[in-house]
Amino acid sequence: MKQPLAYIHPEAKIAPNVVIEPFVSIDKNVVIEEGTTIASNVTIMEGSRIGKNCKIFPGAVIGAVPQDLKFAGEETTAEIGDNTTIRECVTVNRGTKAKGKTVVGSNCLLMAYTHIAHDAIVGNNVILANAVQVAGEVVIDDFAIIGGTSAIHQFVHIGAHVMVAGGTLIGKDVPPYVKAGRERISYAGVNSIGLRRRSYTNEQIRDIQNIYRYLFQMGLNNSDAIERIEAEMPASKERDEIILFVRNSQRGIIKGYYPDKA
Repeated sequence: MKQPLAYIHPEAKIAPNVVIEPFVSIDKNVVIEEGTTIASNVTIMEGSRIGKNCKIFPGAVIGAVPQDLKFAGEETTAEIGDNTTIRECVTVNRGTKAKGKTVVGSNCLLMAYTHIAHDAIVGNNVILANAVQVAGEVVIDDFAIIGGTSAIHQFVHIGAHVMVAGGTLIGKDVPPYVKAGRERISYAGVNSIGLRRRSYTNEQIRDIQNIYRYLFQMGLNNSDAIERIEAEMPASKERDEIILFVRNSQRGIIKGYYPDKA
């Protein structure tokens, strides 16, 4: 439904049943798929790709050029998957030549004032609470939940099924299935409640807990911990995913619990 008080560039490709409210601005080279609702005062800029059945709330800006000095005007995209909700004043910048695109997956919730910087890759079923700040080239895997006002450093990788406490400064990679928080960020246990909600069995959760005992509670370095895990823990999808994550970490993974200083 085209609203006469909205600006829609004639080259934008918009499905017939998209709802566009007054004072929306939609630039050229934009694709918006069926069932999506664009609320008042949303700006969707060149290079944006919006999936099906999304809800975008007032004040959001999708596809603005990156806040990155190496950006030289190259053609890049900002891509939003299906069934994703983008709340008030969220900003999603498009990519640079580093990756060519910024991606937010399907079934995500980006709460108010969240920022997604250039070339970030956000998986499916991710929740970013109010005012989470995601720097460039961050990767957030499926089902992660990041608490409000947390700030994620450039190039950080956050694994699947992670829960991070609100207000956390995230400067290290966070491996899958864990809870993390505190200052400085550290391991706070396995996200067992979230895993049970997603039909992980008690046996699977116990195995994940045992794996993280090697990594965080036995005083081993990561290489020795992985060697012990491979030798002593039964092979499983979860075990192999954790091992691969730790081995591939570029910034290093978070550490075990740091007690508060007196």
